[in-house]
Amino acid sequence: MVLKLYAAPQSTASLRVAQVLHEKNVPFEFHPIDLRAKEQKNPAFLEKNPFGQVPYIDDDGFILYESRAIGRYIALKYADQGTPNLIPPQSDLKATALFEQAASNEFANFEVHAAKIAYEKLFKVRLGLGTNQEVVDGAIQQLNIKLDVYDGILGKQAYLGGDSVTLADLYHIPFGTRLYRAGLGSLIDSRPNVSKWFNSLLERPSWVAIKDGITGTA
Repeated sequence: MVLKLYAAPQSTASLRVAQVLHEKNVPFEFHPIDLRAKEQKNPAFLEKNPFGQVPYIDDDGFILYESRAIGRYIALKYADQGTPNLIPPQSDLKATALFEQAASNEFANFEVHAAKIAYEKLFKVRLGLGTNQEVVDGAIQQLNIKLDVYDGILGKQAYLGGDSVTLADLYHIPFGTRLYRAGLGSLIDSRPNVSKWFNSLLERPSWVAIKDGITGTA
């Protein structure tokens, strides 16, 4: 059975999963969910994901939601195809620990701040709501601090977990690109090592394939 992805074509979490599927060369059916129509709140959807959020996958009857969990599942299930070691082999304890460290940094030191900017300057604007500039300024301040640390790390190694790309790197792309849409790409561009790293991620065929929207490959 072909894996089925139930997702929104441009949602950040949906893009995260679709990119991993492309990295691992996993054919998938794409079932678009209309967020504006609140299809994710329909009873049939809530049976699969009780939180009413995209995405979720159906892998031959196995249902899984939460984009980071899905990405890990795909990387582990298809470890022997596509891009290798998106999660390091568990036999390499130190590489695994460094990956987990980088993955924690993505969530706690990057997305938590970038998401606030995206919500205030993109999502609320689409809804005709006012931007809370105090929230935006606080998030910018935090990202400036965190990305200075990133720049130091990436001055010593090619990727956040070491010398090869992992999920921890790829997971930065959806909200990183939102910073550019919000007019704050300078947070990345002003730091040479961060800029080089991030632009190398944007050049990956897996991102090029989905950056304008997700389509199925099966």
